[in-house]
Amino acid sequence: MSLIYTILIGLVVGVVARFLHPGKDDIGLIMTALLGIAGSMVASFGGQFLGIYRAGQGAGFIGAVVGAIILLAVYTKMKQK
Repeated sequence: MSLIYTILIGLVVGVVARFLHPGKDDIGLIMTALLGIAGSMVASFGGQFLGIYRAGQGAGFIGAVVGAIILLAVYTKMKQK
């Protein structure tokens, strides 16, 4: 059940990141979910490792969105080349 929960949270994070990222993004729903999942995992584990927040705190969601926006920007730049 936690895998499905992670995918759903990743999808939500990816959609929020797409709305906050400036410019046009021509990626589909699956890529949005993958970028959201990757961003949330990187930001969650990174934030917890650095001691910025603990698991289950609201700052983790904000960190996941920021991580997804960064990954989205990197993916967009790499796709343009």
